[in-house]
Amino acid sequence: MKILVTGGGGFLGQALCRGLRARGHEVASFNRGHYPELEAIGVAQLRGDLADRDAVIAAADGCEAVFHNAAKAGAWGPYEDYHRANALGTRHVLDACRTHRIGRLVYTSTPSVTHRATHPVEGLGADEVPYGEGFKAPYATTKTIAEKEVLAANDAALATVALRPRLIWGPGDNQLLPRLAERARTGRLRLVGDGHNLVDTTYIDNAAQAHFDAFDALAPGAACAGRAYFISNGDPRTMRETINALLAAVGAPTVDRTVPFGLAYAIGAACEALWGALPLKGEPPLTRFLAEQLVTPHWYDMGPARRDFGYVPPVGFDEGLARLREAWHPTP
Repeated sequence: MKILVTGGGGFLGQALCRGLRARGHEVASFNRGHYPELEAIGVAQLRGDLADRDAVIAAADGCEAVFHNAAKAGAWGPYEDYHRANALGTRHVLDACRTHRIGRLVYTSTPSVTHRATHPVEGLGADEVPYGEGFKAPYATTKTIAEKEVLAANDAALATVALRPRLIWGPGDNQLLPRLAERARTGRLRLVGDGHNLVDTTYIDNAAQAHFDAFDALAPGAACAGRAYFISNGDPRTMRETINALLAAVGAPTVDRTVPFGLAYAIGAACEALWGALPLKGEPPLTRFLAEQLVTPHWYDMGPARRDFGYVPPVGFDEGLARLREAWHPTP
């Protein structure tokens, strides 16, 4: 079938496009730029902005399903920029599905929609975790708006499902791991708190597989229709172990130095004030939201995803590290 992937040029987007092509589907990607990697695997590229309703509707013409993966991520920036990409853009994707009578929509959400700094919820399935409140980052706020609209749109004509992969990593990551390694190499990386908070992550192939599993099961009235699911490796480890394992895999120095949460939170607030008052480029090195994310336990039960669409992570954490190490330092 012909499938539209929004944001197909990104880290997860490329994995989705590769997997769908390998499964024999015709794939079109709606991107802001052009990506030779997609061209090489026969993915049609349609350039445009999610905030442009007409462009999104035109991109979906002739498609039978949509993987809506595109989003503006980050911990800093004007709310309107995030709202246009994440909330308004998702609304346009839903409009496109209705216009062209597309029957299935798999939406890439985030666990950040449930983030609660003072009351972390651990080891529970999506059915049991409420949405967060008082978000300190427009990303979480606008992704929450979008997820709610996607789930509310589920009906007899359009089956929708939302997936919340936690911290995706692996070969091909050109954002998280390079930035983490650069900070470690320049001595600017610290653990917030003691680093013993349990967190789970998602290897890139597992994140893509969860999307394919949900897609295969999705239909009007299916168990997963109109629902959201946490996705991860299902193998929570301490923040200290997780970060240092990833750093070691890419040949960067590990980190042992810590900063108390209260101090990190104050630094984040000061950075936000400074970046808001002055025309400084890029994101602040620390924000209140990021400080909370780094010190809060983040791990969830994969039982609902396994029960409703058979998701079992195919690549374990240690195997993923081995693949990452080989990708960064290929054997001669």
